[in-house]
Amino acid sequence: MISVQNLWFSYEPDDRKRPNPDKKYALRDISLEIDKRPTAIIGQNGAGKTTFVRILKGLLTANRGAVTVMGEDVSRTTAARLARNIGLVFQNPNDQLFKKTVMDEAMFGPLNIGMGEGAARKSVMRALDIMELSDKLDTNPHDLALSDKKLLCIASVMAMDTDIIILDEPTISQDYVGREKVKRVIRLLRDEGKSVMTIIHDMDFVAECFERIIVFNEGEKLLDGGAKEVFSDAEMLKKAHLEPPYALQLAISMGLGEVCLTEADVIRCMMEA
Repeated sequence: MISVQNLWFSYEPDDRKRPNPDKKYALRDISLEIDKRPTAIIGQNGAGKTTFVRILKGLLTANRGAVTVMGEDVSRTTAARLARNIGLVFQNPNDQLFKKTVMDEAMFGPLNIGMGEGAARKSVMRALDIMELSDKLDTNPHDLALSDKKLLCIASVMAMDTDIIILDEPTISQDYVGREKVKRVIRLLRDEGKSVMTIIHDMDFVAECFERIIVFNEGEKLLDGGAKEVFSDAEMLKKAHLEPPYALQLAISMGLGEVCLTEADVIRCMMEA
């Protein structure tokens, strides 16, 4: 669904001919393929995660390398055209919300990519129902609690029915109930054949919801694999300044001898021991 080959990006002026060893690159020679597995991109601030997804969305242009989304060369199209295939939920909902009502906000994306009004309304109501926001259709989005603002942004992108959805820090400001709603959406989208990606610092949420993990560090791809494979690589996690999920830390401290990623895994291992 997404192919990235030898991607380089710098926020400084670049001659686009070859990498400059004296230049600071936000991304350095990134190559990877994104399929339909729920995928989390993790790493410390400044690792290049947000820059990477903004290039996928067409909001930034790579200095070198090839990026295709659903077979379309990102460098030869526009962000508006890419919006039909790939949706991005920003980290800060206040950067995304601008309409006067929840309904108008959720309708904007579907209508803007050419969806008919009837189909758009049906898709929007489904997404708002899932997020339990359908009783707030006439509410000004900026009057919502921060957690509901985030859920509205997710619903608005869901309603566009894109093949790829990227969630930037989806658990920020969410309590237990909000986190469960986001989990439910990720599983629903996966079951519908969508590709769900996230950039996130919440390792416990990653362990519960994402099959594949890509670790970025200082603009480079450091590790790429299944959740158990990545979280059991203590040396690479340390290099990236990341900690494993709390469940795995607990399992290690108890000497359970298995890669436990969730509380349920820990309880099962304790019962089997």
